[in-house]
Amino acid sequence: MKEILGIDVGGTGTKAAIVNIENGELLSERIKLKTPDSGKPEDMSKIIEELVDTFDWKNKITGMGFPSIIRNGICCSASNISKKWIGIDLDKHFRKLLSKKLVCINDADAAGLAEFHYGKGKEKEGTVILLTLGTGIGSALFRNGVLVPNTEFGNLHFKNNIAEKYASNKIRETKDMSWEEWGSRLNEYLQHIEFIFSPDLILLGGGVSKRIDNFREFIQIDTKLEAAKLRNKAGVIGAAKAAEIYFS
Repeated sequence: MKEILGIDVGGTGTKAAIVNIENGELLSERIKLKTPDSGKPEDMSKIIEELVDTFDWKNKITGMGFPSIIRNGICCSASNISKKWIGIDLDKHFRKLLSKKLVCINDADAAGLAEFHYGKGKEKEGTVILLTLGTGIGSALFRNGVLVPNTEFGNLHFKNNIAEKYASNKIRETKDMSWEEWGSRLNEYLQHIEFIFSPDLILLGGGVSKRIDNFREFIQIDTKLEAAKLRNKAGVIGAAKAAEIYFS
C-alpha cells in the first residue's frame, strides 16, 4: 500500500489527510484549519506547517493543491490569496519548510486528478471539465484522460466581471440567494462553458455539489452534468495522487 500525505490549500480553509494512493481512500481524519484572512505567505505557511505537524508522518512524500496558476513550481496568480505569493517557487518553499519531498499543483487540477483516478471521471474519454464551486470557481480540463493544467475557467470574463464573481458558491452565500436565483446564474455560466468547449461531461465539485438536487432543475444544458463523487475530499486525494505521479 502506498500512503501519501495530501494537502489542499483553499481561500477559506486548508485541509490535509493521509491517502491510500491505491484506491483513493483516506487513511486518517481529514483535518482542516482556517486559512488566514491575510492570505500572506508568512501567515499561510505557519498554518500549513501547523497542519502537517498534526500528522505523525514518517513518509517524506507529500502533495499539495494550491489556489494559483503554477508553472514549473512557480506561483503565477493569486485570485483569493495575497499577491505576495506571486513569483515564489512553491515547491522549493514548502520542501524547505516541511522537510518533505513535495510537489505543488493547482488546487482544482488536484481535485480533477482525484475524480479521474477514483471518481466519476474514471475511464471517461472525450472532453471532461470539473468545476469546483467554492470561494471561487476552480476548473480542471481533461482530454481523453490527459490533464490540461491551469485552466482557471472561474476567471473567464463574464457579465462585465469574471465568472466566479457571478456564480461561485461564496456569492450565493454572501448575497443569501435562493437556489433558483443562484441556479439560474450557474446555468448561464455553464451554458457559456458549453458553448466555448463543447464538453462531453461536466462534473460539479465542492461542498455545494452534494446539494445538487436543490438547483439541478434550473440547469438547462445539453452536456451531461453530474455531481463529482469525492466532493470536499477530492483536493487532498488529488494532491496525493499528483505527488505519486511526480515522484514515480
